[in-house]
Amino acid sequence: MAIITLTTDLGDKDIYQAALKGSIYKMMPSVNVVDITHSVSAFNIQQAAFILKNSFYYFPNNTVHLIGIDTVYSEENRFLAIRYQSHFFVGADNGIFSLIFDEHPDAIVEINIMQDLKFLHFPLADIFVKAACHLADGGELSEIGVPVASIEKRMTLQPAVERNLIRGMVIYIDSFQNVITNITKNFFNRVQQGRKFTLYFKRNETITQLSWHYNEVPEGEKLCMFGISDHLEIAINKGNASGLLGLNLGDSVIIEFE
Repeated sequence: MAIITLTTDLGDKDIYQAALKGSIYKMMPSVNVVDITHSVSAFNIQQAAFILKNSFYYFPNNTVHLIGIDTVYSEENRFLAIRYQSHFFVGADNGIFSLIFDEHPDAIVEINIMQDLKFLHFPLADIFVKAACHLADGGELSEIGVPVASIEKRMTLQPAVERNLIRGMVIYIDSFQNVITNITKNFFNRVQQGRKFTLYFKRNETITQLSWHYNEVPEGEKLCMFGISDHLEIAINKGNASGLLGLNLGDSVIIEFE
């Protein structure tokens, strides 16, 4: 079963998503196309990377993940096809791969498929589709590109540690307005070492214990937990934490340990 996933900032009201999907099905009618999301904010590499990093491994091995973020051609913006942890990724070398991968990829090629001039302004529906369908059909990376040794690096802000503190920040807000930070479960456990803690954030709000699920507190009450992404998130049971607590992207959070 061949699968191609789509992660783009194309939205749902224009022709671009239809053009992309139609191009895939025209080339490979039997493929399964799965929308991860088309609602990434325009050109928001960090947002797209967070979503794909925390979702791709739910798919079967050999799934092809097509990334449509900042794909306009330029001499500095190479188009790459990559094998990583038995999955394939096709996208622009704009730093997004360094945000998705925790380790160096198994193989990288710079795609050398000839551009159809009809799609010069929209290579996503041409070069990217051809590469993705080739890989979904069992083709080799070496047949669509030239090996390269590295990918463009983009730095992410990591939580800072002091003796009894973690200083983190909000990196993502989901559709339920749950507020997700850059503090991972492994990072938290490594610093906590079993100690009690207090989580401080905007408006002098505090939380002093972790929850396992949202319904562990009464409706309308705030909580913190490690969600599906294994990042610490601040939520309100059946509420809108971001709006009600005044938390936005880039806001600071502090965890103080006893």
